Amino acid sequence: MTVRDVKVVYISGGTSGINLGVAQGFAAAGARVLVFGRSAEKAAAAAQAIERDTGQAAMAGAADVRDAAAVAALFGVARQQIGAPDVVIAGAAGNFMASAVNLSPNGFKAVVDIDLLGTFNVFRAAFDVLNKPGGSLLAITAPQAVHPMPQQVHVCAAKAGVNMVVKVLAMEWGAAGVRVNAICPGPISGTEGVERMAPTAASKSAWLERTALRRFGTPADIARAALFLSSADAAFITGAILDCDGGMGLGDAAGNYLEKS
Repeated sequence: MTVRDVKVVYISGGTSGINLGVAQGFAAAGARVLVFGRSAEKAAAAAQAIERDTGQAAMAGAADVRDAAAVAALFGVARQQIGAPDVVIAGAAGNFMASAVNLSPNGFKAVVDIDLLGTFNVFRAAFDVLNKPGGSLLAITAPQAVHPMPQQVHVCAAKAGVNMVVKVLAMEWGAAGVRVNAICPGPISGTEGVERMAPTAASKSAWLERTALRRFGTPADIARAALFLSSADAAFITGAILDCDGGMGLGDAAGNYLEKS
């Protein structure tokens, strides 16, 4: 797939998992990409992987999304080196399993700070450097934003906030020609999230039974969704939360909705 109107993409959390797959998708489509996270070493390795897999050079950067000044500074450097972005993706996230009675205030705050505050910091810094009109901001949210899940109170709170940030910024920044959307992935194979939440063969099988398409997704599935939402084909879409989950979210929160054949 090529996206002629997307030339430069910045991606937070782009050093691994879904976000690295999205970065690879944009690079394969011909975009120049910045991948960044807290670790300069991981960012450098991700950029090398992108170049190896796509033949497209990528820029690596280090910034903690919880530090607004650090994100803004990195975006200033990236703008000089690879150009002003057409697309900025807020993908950095944290998660772990913990019941509320075993969750410390610091543990709750850590996830909210990375997911929610981090998304806002990335989007706010992006607004000052983004190509306008026509710029596209994308958040990577999660089913926990709308489906309450045990042992996920911290993530549910953070991702619900992310969804509202997306919708409010879409309202406020639309007049500047900036679209703001989110992608809500389902279970994506080979990711840390799946390994944490479905660590056994039995739990993975249960997830598959709850997924209408009866397969886990891949980072490439999310990359294709991101390419679409960032393209001219989606020019009239803003404030949307696009489920890319194989139909896992179609039933009730407990997932007991598919008749077994």
